[in-house]
Amino acid sequence: MAFRGVSEKKIVFTNGDLINYNLQPSQFLSGFLMELLEREDSAWSVVYTFPHPTIQEFVAAVAQFLNPHPGDILKFLTKAHNTTDGRFEVFIRFLAGLSSPMSSRGLEEFLGPFPNETTCRVIDWVKEEVKRRSGNTRSEAGKRSLLNTLHYLFESQNRELAQASLGSVETLSFSGMTLTPIDCAVLCHVIGLCDTIKHLDLGNCHIQCEGIQRLGPGLHKCQELRLGTNELGDSGVKLVSAALRNPECKIQILGLRGVGLTDSGAEDLVSALSTNLSLTGLNLSGNKLGDSGVSLVFAALRNPECKIQRLRLSGVGLTDSDAEDFATDLITNRSLTDLDLSDNKLGDSGVKLVSAALRNPECKIQKLWLSRVCLSDSGVEDLVSAIITNRLLTRLNLESNWLTDRSIPALRRLIVEVPTLERIVLVRNRFSQTGEQELKSLQEPTPGLRVIFDRRNM
Repeated sequence: MAFRGVSEKKIVFTNGDLINYNLQPSQFLSGFLMELLEREDSAWSVVYTFPHPTIQEFVAAVAQFLNPHPGDILKFLTKAHNTTDGRFEVFIRFLAGLSSPMSSRGLEEFLGPFPNETTCRVIDWVKEEVKRRSGNTRSEAGKRSLLNTLHYLFESQNRELAQASLGSVETLSFSGMTLTPIDCAVLCHVIGLCDTIKHLDLGNCHIQCEGIQRLGPGLHKCQELRLGTNELGDSGVKLVSAALRNPECKIQILGLRGVGLTDSGAEDLVSALSTNLSLTGLNLSGNKLGDSGVSLVFAALRNPECKIQRLRLSGVGLTDSDAEDFATDLITNRSLTDLDLSDNKLGDSGVKLVSAALRNPECKIQKLWLSRVCLSDSGVEDLVSAIITNRLLTRLNLESNWLTDRSIPALRRLIVEVPTLERIVLVRNRFSQTGEQELKSLQEPTPGLRVIFDRRNM
């Protein structure tokens, strides 16, 4: 009766329902069923319901698990999992949980032995389902199906099953989905059991501090961790910093774009960076760090043990007033090759200080992003001169600045004299059509070079 109710989204049962299943209300009212009065037309009648839908789903799962025909369980599992409205999600989690000896042992005292054949079939089904779903996460429906199967693994509490199911999976991506704290706990459990998972993408999953707290114990095991566009705040980032401090931390790429980090919370993160020797890529774009917070981040680059190669600081509130300090830090760093300072009000004076760092022979920067930094024709000359001196730059992004045709002689010199340059982005500046054509023509004698004026070609 419980299973039929789950199948038909029915939570209220009548005397007729109980009679059909040879049940007497008096047997179950104390623990399983509640008696309610329901008014229909002008008459009152007695109806029955389980104290909570979860109890109904559990009873339904037990009924199917103890079905005398073990082969039927596969039919029920396949049909239930392919139902897209979610009515069977908790039901299947209970079925997976009943395959665990820890769960069944206590119930067998009251219900008799659980069929071993059924247990094996449930375990095999979960294993094959996880394998099948793990390669289909491009759509939201695919991600949701995979997450549900990970819940089944969690309920089974079966380490061997988890490792067999996810033995070849290196990437888990749930970006764009809403994850509850329970979902986060499940992911932490799975990561803890499987050493193969290297890339975890949880960007824009509406994770808050409680969710990251549930994830915390497993974060250090991933090599690439993306948590951008979640409302972590300083307290949530502090939990991520704890993962960075773990002596067994494997994180190499950390994405914290737009997570609500401020200059107050940056200090703890920077402290963690000073002890972490695995991180090579860090994205802090879209956080309100300000000059003081950015100063703390760049101070970490002074550490001779620092291995950060790629640093994203787009739109963090940096201004030219603090550019001198970070330019000094750029000079002392030996690992940084990719730097994004876009969407900051650097102006010509701030870019000039970046240029000073580029002139230093110790500077290793090869990719520089300076889109939307209020750069004008006056500042381009100095930047180009620095890049020509550096002769390492392969990519330069100057999108959405104030450049006009007056910058063309300097840009021409840049393209001609820097053989390493592969791409220069000049989208949304103020060039004339003639100026654009002149710069584009310089691509022809330089194989591999792209001068881009259209975002569609980026």
